[in-house]
Amino acid sequence: MISVGIDVSKDKSTVCILAPHGSIMKKPYIVEHTKESINELVLFLHSLHEETKIVMESTGIYHLPILKQLLSHNLFVSVINPLLMNKYANTNIRPGKTDKKDSITIANYGIDNWYKLQSYNEKDTRYEQLRLLSRQYNQYINMRVKCKLGLLNLLEQAMPQISTLIENDSQDIKRDKLNGFVKKYWHYDNITKFSQQQFITNYNQWAKKEGYRTSQSKAEKIYALANSKIPTLSSQDPSTKMLILEAIRMYREINTSTDMILTQMKNIAKTLVEYDILISMKGIGEKLAPRFIAEVGDVRRFHNASALIAYAGIDAPAYQSGQFYGTNRRISKRGSKSLRKVGYEIMASFTRQKPIDNDIYIYIKKKELEGKPKKVAKVAGLNKFLRIYYAKVRDVNHV
Repeated sequence: MISVGIDVSKDKSTVCILAPHGSIMKKPYIVEHTKESINELVLFLHSLHEETKIVMESTGIYHLPILKQLLSHNLFVSVINPLLMNKYANTNIRPGKTDKKDSITIANYGIDNWYKLQSYNEKDTRYEQLRLLSRQYNQYINMRVKCKLGLLNLLEQAMPQISTLIENDSQDIKRDKLNGFVKKYWHYDNITKFSQQQFITNYNQWAKKEGYRTSQSKAEKIYALANSKIPTLSSQDPSTKMLILEAIRMYREINTSTDMILTQMKNIAKTLVEYDILISMKGIGEKLAPRFIAEVGDVRRFHNASALIAYAGIDAPAYQSGQFYGTNRRISKRGSKSLRKVGYEIMASFTRQKPIDNDIYIYIKKKELEGKPKKVAKVAGLNKFLRIYYAKVRDVNHV
């Protein structure tokens, strides 16, 4: 019975090897994240000829190289939630933190929880790919929001309130009417240099060429706005045109990237049974389904639906002390923020589309009629949705 505690860093790890009762077999030492260095550790562990369990914390991506190499040699490796390890470490009345101390603590955790340790199971690579793509998708969405805000800020200085008149009338992210209009005119001076009739003709020609609806009344409103508002950026300054056109270009590039990532997520998700289950629910489309699967992963890793709900962080733990029983409880929010976000988007989609034959939508409306705030009702709906999703996917996987 040997516990190997590994404190993971970016390019190296500190390893401590303990025997029962906390007896140190090998003092903490450094193992580089190279095949040669890790293989030396593997050879040493095999030479012990005793049951050995390796324990490490999940550290995002830094633990993956050493984890992958150890698993390739069929060693027992348990990857622990950092929160559990943090609580275990804080039981020490003399706190302190060094890599050596941490490796000893992790090894001791392995001894104290020997029979509770679970071996790390390599997941279906499709779920891992989806998760990676989802993380990148979320980053690009954040970039898109910032880029959009930057563009609108510039437009308020060059073409005040133009965004109130021109909105997108297409779901295709490559067809952004506002950006297309601004790319052509980019400043009110480029509109007021025409007569009203000339601009109306010019605008309708542009709209027809780009595949948008022509509208004389819309052109008249734009022309009136251009003549009444006061731009604070000069059209004579070459920086104005450059900044606006560059902001448009960046926004379109980011949209193209998010579209490519989402397409790849769809292609992978369609090979999983979960995709068909989600798509069959009215209100969940081809964009939400792969994102949701990416955040949940393989539901078989959850022992029941409550574990999935806890993973999402929307469980409300009981609170009782003596004769007091807490009833006004809040969700824990101790779980996947990304899963809560996409789950809430699905609930919002249900309430927008109002599918009267959808049990989740009916449940949300029931909670609202009971006087629950809309956000609380949606979270309650998400709780029910996760339970239904878990049961359906487990049933299919057991067939």
